[in-house]
Amino acid sequence: MATVLIPVPARDSDPSEVAVSWSVLTAAGHTVRFATPEGKQATCDELMVTGEGLDLWGRVPGLKKLVAIGRVLRADSAAQDAHRALLADPAWQSPSRWDEAELEDGLLLPGGHRARGMREYLESPVLQGLVVDAFRRDLPVAAICHGVLLAARSVDPETELSVLHGRKTTALTWGLERTAWRVARRTRFWDPDYYRTYLEEPGQPEGYMSVQQEVTRALAAPADFLDTTDKLQAGGRARDRAGDERPAFVVEDGKYVSARWPGDAHTFARRFSALLP
Repeated sequence: MATVLIPVPARDSDPSEVAVSWSVLTAAGHTVRFATPEGKQATCDELMVTGEGLDLWGRVPGLKKLVAIGRVLRADSAAQDAHRALLADPAWQSPSRWDEAELEDGLLLPGGHRARGMREYLESPVLQGLVVDAFRRDLPVAAICHGVLLAARSVDPETELSVLHGRKTTALTWGLERTAWRVARRTRFWDPDYYRTYLEEPGQPEGYMSVQQEVTRALAAPADFLDTTDKLQAGGRARDRAGDERPAFVVEDGKYVSARWPGDAHTFARRFSALLP
């Protein structure tokens, strides 16, 4: 069985993408090790765990726990169960530091979107170096959602190109990112850009700083970014389950596996697990 490294930010990683991936891999007999900036236990995005704070009344103490939109956007029951189990795992409780983390048999890059925690992760030269090393060694690498953006930003100094240049990939699509952003701008009006890690600068067209567009700019050709037209997969409502891959859209290119959002997490992790020694 393999040993997989999952680096995460100190806070605000997506609980579904982290916990479901961990659950699938460990159930298959693999060992998962985590790494954080300072080697301290991380905290996933609590809004995505509970859904509290995603409704119009989300700042009202007596009403906060009544979730409506939050029920749709938060982790589903399977992911919540996986997250509770993850919190008790010694590997989660005692991570290594990013700059001390070691690659063994595989690397998995989860996502998240909240800027306060994710930017450190996405902009880390240390993590970008780990990604470059993994691709150079031809290790299995998996990236989901904003994790694909970390891979896209990982430039091999020998080629001066992203490690994803010449590969097929998917990531959080602009359609999914824009829909969640527009909903949250209305319901979480006191924090309207909660769903955007990076916003466009003056003069940039809408979506220029979206995950899809930045990842696409790192690829050899725009057509190398793949999306789905299947209504179930593209709808952003249905999520895959342990025994149901139909809602998921996952792309495999050699030993590289990518996916879009938490709704792909079970299938994403299973496909990655199958590549591990």
